[in-house]
Amino acid sequence: MNKYLPAVATAALSLGLLTTVQAEDKVLLKMPIALGSHLPSIGTAAKHIADNLGTITGGTVKVKMYEPNKLVAPFEILDAVSTGKVNAGFSTPGYWAGKMAAAPLFSAVPFGPEAGEYLAWVYHGNGRKLWQDMYDTNGYNVTVVPCGIVPPETSGWFSKPIDSVADLNGLKMRFFGLGGKVMQKLGVSTSLLPGGEIFPALEKGAIDATEFSMPAIDKKLGFHKIVKYNYFPGWHQQATLWELLINKDTYNAMSDGQRAAVEVTCKAAMTVAFADGEAGQFDAMNDNVENNGVHIMRWSNDILNTFETTWEKVAIEESDKDAGFKKVYSDLSKFRDDYKIWKNNAFLPRS
Repeated sequence: MNKYLPAVATAALSLGLLTTVQAEDKVLLKMPIALGSHLPSIGTAAKHIADNLGTITGGTVKVKMYEPNKLVAPFEILDAVSTGKVNAGFSTPGYWAGKMAAAPLFSAVPFGPEAGEYLAWVYHGNGRKLWQDMYDTNGYNVTVVPCGIVPPETSGWFSKPIDSVADLNGLKMRFFGLGGKVMQKLGVSTSLLPGGEIFPALEKGAIDATEFSMPAIDKKLGFHKIVKYNYFPGWHQQATLWELLINKDTYNAMSDGQRAAVEVTCKAAMTVAFADGEAGQFDAMNDNVENNGVHIMRWSNDILNTFETTWEKVAIEESDKDAGFKKVYSDLSKFRDDYKIWKNNAFLPRS
């Protein structure tokens, strides 16, 4: 055998790989984000994408991140990406509830799956396919990549204790997603305000109460300065999914390697978002109690049962009204029914 052949082969392979990399068109993803990058967990995921995708692709895909309202308003991200005003965006599908009834099911479900179960459905059930199908069916020119998941959220900040469901009646409250429909049935007037508008609305009395996110995020937004009763558990958001939206024309023009890099980066963003979320809550809660006069409260079993039975009614109503919602919710419910034998046997009971 010619002793130079291995060296020649190695050089040829290296040249081929170099040629492949050089042949890839460079892509700049202009990515507005729905919530500020300074926020724990959610912001951590967005920053991970912006900081790492360029490195992973050797500079062929770079990300320029835009804080909320700097380029596109949070609730306009989907339309902006679809029409090509921008070619990427980072948000949560729950913000598109007014456009597609099924969208919140890919964000957070009342009494729904925790993070592990949710990801199992997304990656190993029909979740990912149904998520993309929803955008395709409704005419949105986007490719969706699951790109973040956060731990349970608190379920409300109130100015006084809520001792019964009757105490909710008549409140004006910022509330997210499908849980908002539950609260509406219990007499709460709900609105979905962007994060930056909640504190001023509380301060001016435009709303009486709010839910938003995890304690570490809520603390940064200052809710504890106005309302002192923080309720748990987050029955409406046991886990919340986030998405990277890429204009489909942009995505289709990317190479297989570039698309694979986006997938890998987003799966890593899932990990860092969840870990950061889990790590940051206890310090915020302790500080709220010890230094900010916050009362950490738990819903009574009676109130939680009312929330759950009301949600079951909402789910039936939404399924009856919208075929897309029914399709997704039926699939998720079937997956969860199958999952129960594992859930009920594998995990330690919680007090």
